[in-house]
Amino acid sequence: QALSKEFSKRGVKLIALSCDTAESHRGWIKDILSYNNFTEFSYPIIADPNRDVATLYGMMDPDEKDAAGLPLTCRAVFIIGPDKRLKLSLLYPATTGRNFDEIIRVVDSLQLTATRKVATPVDWKQGGSCMVVPSVKQEEVASLFPKGVQVHQVPSGKVYLRTTPRP
Repeated sequence: QALSKEFSKRGVKLIALSCDTAESHRGWIKDILSYNNFTEFSYPIIADPNRDVATLYGMMDPDEKDAAGLPLTCRAVFIIGPDKRLKLSLLYPATTGRNFDEIIRVVDSLQLTATRKVATPVDWKQGGSCMVVPSVKQEEVASLFPKGVQVHQVPSGKVYLRTTPRP
């Protein structure tokens, strides 16, 4: 919830799934609001007490069980693109929290690379340099990347490691 405005700025619609009941969710939302001094909770939570959806999506943690001995759900993240296709899935054990700054970073990368012929390197952040994808021919570089492209020398002599300021 703390980052809901960041997701909204990127056109991302949030939805949660929990193996708890809707009544349990209402209490959990009150706790979230109180603990974080929030006044609103802006996205839906799907109740999946029989774990039907969680099982269908492979979200069950085989090692962690609830008080009744049922498997807990993993902390899963699925990013679905505008084309309704899965773009990213992350499964964290039930005992490990998610890194939402990383999820926002991935959304930024996915949105950029979907429309430009670039890839984002490890630890890339919004505004950072990008890598020109290898399929871009050298004669296309000037028209696609008016800010310029730097070719990085590698021992093989191949010209595939090219970076450009964020297009």
